[in-house]
Amino acid sequence: METTFPKGFLWGGACAANQFEGGWNLDGKGESVPDHCTNGSVTTPKWVTRTIRPDKFYPSHEAIDFYHHYEEDIALFAEMGFKVFRTSINWTRIFPTGEEAQPNEAGLAFYDRVFDCCKQHGIEPLVTISHYELPYHLVEKYNGWASRELIELYMRLCRVIFARYQGKVKYWLTFNEINAGTRPAGNLMALGTCRGYEGPRPGIPDDPQTRYQVLHHQFVASAKAVAYAHRNYPEYVMGCMILFAASYPLTCNPEDLIANQQNMNQMNWFCGDIQCRGIYPYYAMRFFAEHNIQIQMEPGDLEILKEGTVDLYTFSYYMSTCVSAQDAGKEKVSGNMVGGVKNPYLKASDWGWQIDPVGLRWSLNEIYSRYGKPIMVVENGLGAYDKLEADGSIHDPYRIDYLRAHIQQMAEAVKDGINLIGYTPWGCIDLVSASTGEMAKRYGFIYVDKYDDGTGDLSRRRKDSFYWYQKVIATNGEDLSD
Repeated sequence: METTFPKGFLWGGACAANQFEGGWNLDGKGESVPDHCTNGSVTTPKWVTRTIRPDKFYPSHEAIDFYHHYEEDIALFAEMGFKVFRTSINWTRIFPTGEEAQPNEAGLAFYDRVFDCCKQHGIEPLVTISHYELPYHLVEKYNGWASRELIELYMRLCRVIFARYQGKVKYWLTFNEINAGTRPAGNLMALGTCRGYEGPRPGIPDDPQTRYQVLHHQFVASAKAVAYAHRNYPEYVMGCMILFAASYPLTCNPEDLIANQQNMNQMNWFCGDIQCRGIYPYYAMRFFAEHNIQIQMEPGDLEILKEGTVDLYTFSYYMSTCVSAQDAGKEKVSGNMVGGVKNPYLKASDWGWQIDPVGLRWSLNEIYSRYGKPIMVVENGLGAYDKLEADGSIHDPYRIDYLRAHIQQMAEAVKDGINLIGYTPWGCIDLVSASTGEMAKRYGFIYVDKYDDGTGDLSRRRKDSFYWYQKVIATNGEDLSD
């Protein structure tokens, strides 16, 4: 199949510091929220503990130990042909509690080494500033982003890393999947509003008023960071990152259409509208009124939002759902912190996430028609059980099929006229699942010998998909054959 990806298209992969770095307490790093999360599975939820308990296993503590394997891993990314590598900065590696007056030099130096290694291999870093790794100290002291104090603490981090990595990092994303905060599932990882809580992740108390106030604080922080970068580092490209959860009306009943429109507005468009357009959208006012939500703003907040709009729209895309005005008794599905009514036309992954490549093309068109900004798909992939064969090979045709179908639909979107500039499939090397805290749910092109009980020698092996993606990149998406 011939495709039309532009010359210079940014092919690559994506990971998050808290899910693959390890080194959780080395060289001055402080404790983050993921460091307090135990392992779990698709059937058993992970726990949050207020102290690090000896009777619990915390998978992020070692993860896949990128902290000591970064040179090997980046060399493997380069072997695949990566043009860009999306990663993130562990806030607690720079400011261990989030409140220090001076940054931790050892943490800064680590990311110097990582970004220098990327550059040596011709790979452009794409850095998420905050990717689900809030300092746990800020959770206990401030209830996370519920306090405006975090805006300045976040800006302290931004000022340090913007200055330190000038000339090494060009592309920045302010918050990962910021719209996760529109759902109760976002309380832990995205918002940090779990002060004093210990227990299973789904049990964290939820208050919509708190969540939307917290989101306002993050909107202001993001806008301040973008405006600061624009003033001081005009070469920086600043982006938002949205968890795009495509949804369709279950039927042609007009009530389903309205229900889906409302779902799309609150889940997918609300945060994007504020970060791309710089204003609270009209539809939010009725939603706030009907849910007794009152956003407390300080003088100048609206002007800050207007000034700090992003240059680049990036998003994660894994699955879609359906919406019905009367969904009682209908079969439900869930995945990536969202859920809805099952689509009878779609298949699903081992974890029940519906697979919808055509929905990616539809989503790209909807996003571009709304904002008109350059777009990157910065997460997309298939979590699956991979079998390590006796000869060390890993055959993952299901992953190749999944990615091929999505790349084909991205190609169609480019032909539609979308300004799509890059693609970084999620978990390009196996890592700890954010939702379940397990290693068994593997996404990578590279297999890591690490298991849910913490065992494994951490050796790296190329899967069949490694060589397939290598060919895709080499041909700029023209050769998608096995």
